[in-house]
Amino acid sequence: MALPDLSRFELQVLRRLWTLGEATVGDLHRALDDAPSYSTVRKIVERLEDKGAVERQSRKGRALVYQPLVSRPAMMKKEVRRFLNTLFDGSASSLVAQLAEMDELTLEDLKRLEEEIGDEGGGK
Repeated sequence: MALPDLSRFELQVLRRLWTLGEATVGDLHRALDDAPSYSTVRKIVERLEDKGAVERQSRKGRALVYQPLVSRPAMMKKEVRRFLNTLFDGSASSLVAQLAEMDELTLEDLKRLEEEIGDEGGGK
């Protein structure tokens, strides 16, 4: 199954659901910072369900309980790729250069990245 394209707010709701594991719309509404109305959150959850990102798991009283169907790592990878393609023509090095220019990337961050890349690349 291909991962769905999600809006910023759909991702925000899904992130809360990943944290909670499973939740009702009310649980998600309470967990969101500066949440819009309950009915808006309910509509977003319905969209997530239509897109195959969440499913109804059970009921808690009269409320439906939802759980994520897509994994956090898979969606993060997809969203980072989309971000790179949209803003940096697919170039990770351009992103790193931008972060460094913005003073968002420290020398320690670069060393850690180099170590991680070395570990994944078999020490090349």
